[in-house]
Amino acid sequence: MYEQISHSLLNQILDDLKPEIRSQDLRHFYTRLGANFYAIHNLFHHLYGRRDDFQAQMLKLVETLARQYIQRPDALKMLDIERENDHNWFLSQQWVGMALYSAGFADNLADVADKTPYFQELGVNLVHIMPILECPTGKSDGGYAVSNFRQIDDRVGTLEDLQRVSSEFRKRDILLTLDVVLNHTSNEHQWAKRAIAGEQKYQDYYYMFDNREIPDMFEQSMPEIFPETAPGNFTWNETLQKWVMTVFNDYQWDLNYSNPTVFIEMLDVILFWINQGADVVRLDAVAFIWKKMGTICQNEREAHLLLQLMKDCCQVTAPGALFIAEAIVAPVEITKYFGEDAIIAKECEIAYNATLMALLWDALATRNCRLLYQGLKSLPDKLERATWLNYVRCHDDIGLGFDDNDVRQVDYEPNAHRRFLVDFYTGQFKDSIASGVPFMRNDKTGDARIAGSLASLVGLETAVKTGDQKAIDIALNKIILMHSMIFSFGGIPLLYYGDEIATFNDYSYLDQPDKANDSRWIHRPKIDWLRAESRNKQGTVEHGVFSALKKMIAIRKETSAFADFNNRQLVDTTNPHVFSFIRYDHNRPSERVLVICNFSEQPQRIEMAKLSAAGFGIYGQVYDLYSGKRPTQFDNQLVIQPCLFYWLSEF
Repeated sequence: MYEQISHSLLNQILDDLKPEIRSQDLRHFYTRLGANFYAIHNLFHHLYGRRDDFQAQMLKLVETLARQYIQRPDALKMLDIERENDHNWFLSQQWVGMALYSAGFADNLADVADKTPYFQELGVNLVHIMPILECPTGKSDGGYAVSNFRQIDDRVGTLEDLQRVSSEFRKRDILLTLDVVLNHTSNEHQWAKRAIAGEQKYQDYYYMFDNREIPDMFEQSMPEIFPETAPGNFTWNETLQKWVMTVFNDYQWDLNYSNPTVFIEMLDVILFWINQGADVVRLDAVAFIWKKMGTICQNEREAHLLLQLMKDCCQVTAPGALFIAEAIVAPVEITKYFGEDAIIAKECEIAYNATLMALLWDALATRNCRLLYQGLKSLPDKLERATWLNYVRCHDDIGLGFDDNDVRQVDYEPNAHRRFLVDFYTGQFKDSIASGVPFMRNDKTGDARIAGSLASLVGLETAVKTGDQKAIDIALNKIILMHSMIFSFGGIPLLYYGDEIATFNDYSYLDQPDKANDSRWIHRPKIDWLRAESRNKQGTVEHGVFSALKKMIAIRKETSAFADFNNRQLVDTTNPHVFSFIRYDHNRPSERVLVICNFSEQPQRIEMAKLSAAGFGIYGQVYDLYSGKRPTQFDNQLVIQPCLFYWLSEF
């Protein structure tokens, strides 16, 4: 497509803009629109160019961008300009995140605002408040079945409460992250209700079929997401007398992005929340947003084109905002959600590193780092101007989505190994003191995932109940070890609320009918703030974990080598229990940190010659950034105590 066509269309669209838009001060908007319009036009044409209403939809798209720019607060427009001038700002080692439910971490959004000093105390400066939008009682999927994309659920607060949270965060340079659920709505959303009432416009927002012919063809290749509780991918609606695509739960209706009106509606929703103060938007279920017959309906090329289009549009209206791709997909697929550019993230600047998370849990269970090494070697490099979100736990289950080829490379049989991990973390394996529970066992495939709090999965809950001090110490070491990895690996570390005080499983969900069938609620706790006060009392479990994480965060922020510029080199120590890598300052490569982690419950030794051969001057003057001491050495070997780590730096 010739660029002249794009420019001609842009001129025509600008002439056709409504007078109330053209009368506004749109200087920065016009500059950004001109810079991005060729890409926007190409993408929109590729997706929707065959439609008779293509030009009208393009006008509607530009009007949406302009309207949201006009509504954007001046302070946020200034922030956009600052971030444009420092485009690598989010790659700094300064950022440390926490994900939380507002009604779990606190009572509600107003209480989150009151508890903002807690984040400062720990050192957290990016807070992901998980879904807060209106959802039906009992059919909310933890907040991801949205019935109103512009209304905060009155159980957690009001828009004014969120604006107060945003204001409190901005005073303290804390980034606010909010969710937008892209793939589906609740069946109680106004769009769904109007579709049920017979309005064709809104029926076209979803995938609806009169009989099973087409659904059955889709089912031949589509997997089941929740096989226990929501088998199949279509639900019969008695009122409509139609089959509706419902990939997740029967009350979550999949949106039809082959309809440009759906795209523009959802882009408008994203920009609305960015204008409410969201610095980062987590785009939920991005892998599912394009459906194609004969595929698994995940990771389709058009899904990536939609994300590129969303990003280009946001660059026009709110270029200071970032996207997180919630794409828990195979390792070979995940980096595609950064985009296809060689350097710049054309889709999402941030993606969940689910591969690292799963590999860490594998190393902890096996006391062996072979799969951790192999899996990370197979993980493609991220783009230069993109970053990982590294986490130990999150609100979701632990999926074991390793690449089977990597599993075989380290002499495990993939299915048997996954069964072992599920058995280990649910306490079914001999000598395991983990107290997790299975999530979504699939009797057809034998597959299952794992639920449970971090403290319970590492055995701390059991150890405290039995009063086994040695087991308590090892479990505490494991919590700190896992976090030492995400703080140093490269990317933005994301804590999960409650883990900083070693919160145990919450079994009360079993007594709540709307939660009892979803074992993930076992690790979505209501924080006991009386217990949290114990973080200030030496000798307590809470103090041990909180103070360790607080210290690591402070050291991370002072260590430029921990910024994320693909500045990491894996080191093979030849000790299968030990994982090691070097981080270096991308501007001053001689400034390096050697990270060494012992995943065994026994002391381990490494030949110092191995580390020297990797380019780290271990024979010189080195010290551990975390302890401030020289590492233990014996007989030309480095000694690492059980489930502990070093962050070694040269004098």
